[in-house]
Amino acid sequence: MCLAIPGKVIEIDTAVSPAMGKVSFGGIKKEVCLELVPDVKIGEYVIVHVGFAISTMNESEALETLKLFEQMGESIGGEIDSA
Repeated sequence: MCLAIPGKVIEIDTAVSPAMGKVSFGGIKKEVCLELVPDVKIGEYVIVHVGFAISTMNESEALETLKLFEQMGESIGGEIDSA
């Protein structure tokens, strides 16, 4: 199973090849390859899989997805706590 996570682009560096940038995942910042999304801008959301931004997405979809991930984590945490 593969998992891609939405994150917000906070920095872009096109002076390097491939283009790289910093993406925030709920406050955790990671260096991500932006080569596959050449038109992305700071403040936009991207879907990241294994360190590569593979597409862009609108903010409301990104926030809804992040909310669902949070709910899944809470559910799993509850199952672990009750075991």
